Amino acid sequence: MSGPGISVVVCAYTEDRWDDILAAVASVRAQSRPAVETVLVVDHNQALTDRLTEEFASAGSRAADGEVRVLSNSGPRGLSAGRNTGVAAARGDVIAFLDDDAVAERDWLRWFAAGYDDPRVMAVGGLTLPVWASGRRPVWFPEEFDWVVGCSYRGLPPGRVRVRNVLGGNASFRRTAFDLAGGFATGIGRDGDRRPLGGEETELCIRLSRARPDAILLVDDRAVIHHKVPEARERFAYFRARTYAEGLSKALVARSVGAAKGLESERRYTTRVLPSGVARGLRDAALARRGGARRAAAIITGTLTAAAGYAMGTTHLAAAGRGAGATHQAADSCLTAGSRAAGAMGVPPPERSREWGRVGAAAPAQRAEDPRPARTGTSTSTRREAAG
Repeated sequence: MSGPGISVVVCAYTEDRWDDILAAVASVRAQSRPAVETVLVVDHNQALTDRLTEEFASAGSRAADGEVRVLSNSGPRGLSAGRNTGVAAARGDVIAFLDDDAVAERDWLRWFAAGYDDPRVMAVGGLTLPVWASGRRPVWFPEEFDWVVGCSYRGLPPGRVRVRNVLGGNASFRRTAFDLAGGFATGIGRDGDRRPLGGEETELCIRLSRARPDAILLVDDRAVIHHKVPEARERFAYFRARTYAEGLSKALVARSVGAAKGLESERRYTTRVLPSGVARGLRDAALARRGGARRAAAIITGTLTAAAGYAMGTTHLAAAGRGAGATHQAADSCLTAGSRAAGAMGVPPPERSREWGRVGAAAPAQRAEDPRPARTGTSTSTRREAAG
């Protein structure tokens, strides 16, 4: 097998997704291009860690199916630290990430590997398609906002194309990318279902491009995964909460890497993609097609809610200055004020987290010098070697 060896990292946090986690691992084991290993990282849930360890101590003994290792997140609670734990433990030259509620198509890793034929390529992402719990897309839900449920959205270019950043639930990076840029920044991304923030992969990709200006980041829409969307995320209340939280996340990303790069792709999205979506919805409404007006209204609502979150985050982070202590105070103040504003709009606010605001504690130049994920000594493995 030519090309780089690929480790696949799957981060999990709840036993409620037990069947989904097993399905994700099974899809990795069924790849046409085998992975070096699957690394399951559990986010501060000992019961889930023990259960998965037991599951793969027996099932994992089938070496032909691919090795599975179960680790505990060695960092603070949240998706970013979980991914960093996986990076530190992984043995592959390329590290791919798959959400714990997604399954990969059989050639997923094959298309990832093909992207690394060019040594300048530092990251390759793929196409993420939604699997709606209700069996179909809600009639009001615009495809332009599929990022709300962790999927590829209308407006992304087709084929294999160069991009500013990949999307974290269906992405891969060369190991050397983390040596150059450091790991995922804690304080931006998700904390299970407690904090629907995002943007950690955007921030990492921008840091990577700054550390290596000739770096190429690709998305190949042949590298396909199917991502489950639970019923709770099909509701308009979640849509508003997630778009507001994305605004907060963009404020943190812009604080870390600067607004010019942090909002580069978003400007095209808001000035071209979204207006086209509104026009399409209104045209559908004029033609008496079901849901057209509601989709147009959802695009407008999502845009305004995200802008409100960004404004709230920017205002409070700017008031804090650059000091670490001041930034933590601003983060608390921002979440408090944001909760009030969200409540006034009927938006369930993102919950407070002790990690929120940590990224803003350092200037962008300092962020680039953050400690890299270590290869050893940063994760607690619960791996059990198969007998014989």
